[in-house]
Amino acid sequence: MEVNRSISLKLQPPTYGRLITILSIDGGGIRGIIPGTILAFLESQLQELDGPDARLADYFDVISGTSTGGLVTAMLTAPNEQNRPLYAAKDITQFYLDHSPKIFPQKSGIFAPLINIFQLATGPKYNGKYLHKLIKEKLGETRLHQTLTCVAIPTFDIKRLQPTIFSSFEVGTSSPVDARLSDVCISTSAAPTFLPAYYFKNTDANGNEQEFNLIDGGVAVNNPALVAITEVTKEIFKGNSDFFPIKPVDYGRFLVISVGTGTKKEEEKYTSQKAAKWNILSWLIKGSSTPLIDVFSQASADMVDYHISVVFQALHSEDNYLRIQDDTLTGSLASIDAATKENMNNLVKTGDALLKKPVSRMNLQTGQAEPVENGGTNEEALKKFAKLLSDERHLREKNSPHPTSV
Repeated sequence: MEVNRSISLKLQPPTYGRLITILSIDGGGIRGIIPGTILAFLESQLQELDGPDARLADYFDVISGTSTGGLVTAMLTAPNEQNRPLYAAKDITQFYLDHSPKIFPQKSGIFAPLINIFQLATGPKYNGKYLHKLIKEKLGETRLHQTLTCVAIPTFDIKRLQPTIFSSFEVGTSSPVDARLSDVCISTSAAPTFLPAYYFKNTDANGNEQEFNLIDGGVAVNNPALVAITEVTKEIFKGNSDFFPIKPVDYGRFLVISVGTGTKKEEEKYTSQKAAKWNILSWLIKGSSTPLIDVFSQASADMVDYHISVVFQALHSEDNYLRIQDDTLTGSLASIDAATKENMNNLVKTGDALLKKPVSRMNLQTGQAEPVENGGTNEEALKKFAKLLSDERHLREKNSPHPTSV
């Protein structure tokens, strides 16, 4: 096994290799602990192949994340003082364990449900002050163009009523999009009813100012894998030499790892008979759940998975697409904000258990995820993908006339 292969400061473009590599991370609040566990394992496999300095940003052409996934994306791609990723993947889970109780302070006692209802009537459940301060401290003045690989982070502009995607590919043509990463992360995680909407202005080098009125990207696309694929496809259409000679519909050249934050599908908590009697408040809060957010975030994530599954299967490229998701969460595990020590530890265990579960793929007739015959476990699949990523990276270094290895 090779353990000391060099790691370069920037990934060579796909034109020197065989694949376009994409990592996508869903939204889901505190359930970001689950992809944190999955990504830590993937990075550990890359380190076994290429040495302890290997980081995920060294292997993916695009990393895309929504909401809590957007925060993870920034952690993996923002540079530190040594121009290396601010966080290793193994540090993500501890970040959540340390800070989530202050981001989502828990209320206890028999009056907690009444307090939650009162807060929903007067404003978001949490004021977001600790989260905003934390993100600004960690990311400082780092801007979108400074990330160590390309990123695509969806938000939604409530003034314009349209998605706003902060994409590295757009920085050169739309300078106001080159915002501070802290502003982008606060925006994409501003989940309605949980955290306040976020306003900021950004000014480009020519003094042109643009304002943003943003909320959680999950209202448009909770699973951002298709956003990343679309951003690359746009560049191919534009004739970006980094992607020559790849064709716009050549999905056989895409390698996509999409990591979910878990869902409570199997719980089957809601029924049409019950929902038919709900008022506005019932849609916003039902026990410890927020049905309206559950519905639109799950619909968004599943439609993306459905589309990618159809295209990759139609082009016989399904082995290049790995979706890791747990549909069996129940109770507090499925919550966006249950930041108790017990629940967070259980989320870590859920991520570990998900690695041992069989690889699943969407059944295009039923829409349900089903185990892939002879597909092995998610852990085994990630080992295979790590080898593909490592080989791709070194192929590009070999073929490039301008090697960047250090």
